[in-house]
This record gives sequence, C-alpha cells and structure tokens, in this order.
Amino acid sequence: MKNRMGSWGKAVRQACLPVCAIALMLAWALPLGAQTFTVGSMPWVSLFDGTNIWVSIRGDNTVVKLRPSDGTVLGTFTVGAGPTGLAFDGANIWVANRDSNTVTVLKAADGTLVATYPVGVYPHEIVYDGANIWVTNGRSNNISKLRASDGAILGTFAVGQFPYGIAFDGANIWVANYTSNNVTERRASDGALLGTFTVGRHPLEITFDGQHIWTANHGSSNISELQTSDGAVLQTFNMEVKEYGIAFDGTDLWLANDGCNCVIHMQTDGTVLATYGVGTAPTSLSFDGSSMWITNSKSKSVTKLPAN
Repeated sequence: MKNRMGSWGKAVRQACLPVCAIALMLAWALPLGAQTFTVGSMPWVSLFDGTNIWVSIRGDNTVVKLRPSDGTVLGTFTVGAGPTGLAFDGANIWVANRDSNTVTVLKAADGTLVATYPVGVYPHEIVYDGANIWVTNGRSNNISKLRASDGAILGTFAVGQFPYGIAFDGANIWVANYTSNNVTERRASDGALLGTFTVGRHPLEITFDGQHIWTANHGSSNISELQTSDGAVLQTFNMEVKEYGIAFDGTDLWLANDGCNCVIHMQTDGTVLATYGVGTAPTSLSFDGSSMWITNSKSKSVTKLPAN
C-alpha cells in the first residue's frame, strides 16, 4: 500500500508540474496589446507630458522621446551624466542628472536645450508643483526648490538620509528617505517642515493618489499608505519582492518590482488584479491615460501595458 501510495503521489506531482507551470505562465502573461520597445542603456524613469513619453537613459546620458501610439522614437537628446528623474512644467522637460549634480531643461516641443542648473549632490527625482521645481539630492540629504521660469534656487531644505522619491499633493511636498526609512513632508509655499513619518525599509519612489501618499519600500518588500492630513500610516501591504516604482492611474496602483522582474496592478484596498512579467529590473512607471509605461533598467527597453 505504501509503495502504491508513493507511486501515486509521485505521479500526481509529475502531472502537476506542467499544469502549475502553465498556470504560472498565464498569471504572468502580458495583456493583449502589450508592447516592448528598445530605447538605450539603463532606462530609468518614464514620464508622460500629455502628448509624448519621455525616458531617461542613465547609461547613455540622454533622454528619449517616444510617440505613445506606436513607440516610435521622436528624438534622442543629450543631457548631463546619469540622468534619472523627470518632470514636466507644461512647456519644458526637467531632467535630474545624478552624476553631474545638475538639472537640465529641454523644450518639450523639440528637445532644444533651454538651460542647465546646479543643484545638490546626487540628484535623483524631481517634481513640479505648478510654479516651482523640487529635486531630491541623495548625498546632500536635502531638497532644492527652483523657480521654473528661470531656474533660480529659492531654497534648500533638509530632509532625511538619502532622499530619493518625491511627490506633490497639491499643497505639500513629500520625500521618501531611503536610508532613514521615513518620509518628510514640507509645505510647498515656504518649505516649512510639517512632519517626518516612519514607513517601510528603504523607501524609493512615492506617489499621490488624490487622497493619500504611497511609498514603495524596496528593503521590506511592501508599500505604505499615508494619510495626508497627519502622515498616519493607514495600511501596509506586503507584495512581491523589492518594490521600486509606484504609480497611480486615476483608479488603481501599479508597482514595478525589480526583484521579480514584474509589475503588479492592484486596487487601493490591496486587492491584486494582475501580475505581469516585464523586462529585467523594472524601476519606474508612468501613465499616458490608457497605458502604463515601465522602464526595464537592465533590458534596455520600456514596456507598454494597457491599463484595462
């Protein structure tokens, strides 16, 4: 009996292997209409300017402009060394050059160089608040506020250790501090410190969903939801390994996970709607109104996923 049961169990396990493999493949299959486009070495951050997609190419010291409908490259423009974060001010693209300690401004219409301005050490991400540009300076442990019209430095404000991601909620600036495992909130109008709030380990990117702040906590493989009124952590969701990028599409959240080379589509209550395999080491996402664009930092590509 023991031998028969052992043989039966072995047969079941063997039969299950292809079934389980197929189920896993289906769970991670790309949606209909998904496309992948080659862009350059180490694509890092993607941005939608209302018309086109922009991608910072960290390994080539360039940014690439793509047509969203078909991924056609409309232009490749040289910026500073190690470009990472991107922002759009309504007319221009702002690029944080991590290894040059500068930001570059390009005209969105044709990529013409407008100006280059110095900021702090190791600038990573960048956000526009409707009038000014804010930049996280990773090795300066501060953020820079620049007037968008002329790049003048309006202020430099201390935050936590190794600030990385940055978001604007309509009134205040939120900064994810990678090394100190917290988030700093400062008032956009004058830079006044409003609070510092603990999140998961090694938070990287951060986003605002219209009501709450979300952080992708790379070191603890989870995401945190914070209340904007007082910074209270409302929810923490454990996810696939190594959350890096996070974005909001107007309804749901999307997470780029460089530990599993996948993207998770989830509701704000934590319900996972789908998991998609993408390129190697995805780092960032941006939404163009119908599709999510993911930078695959070690595949030299971006993936376009239809949001529906």
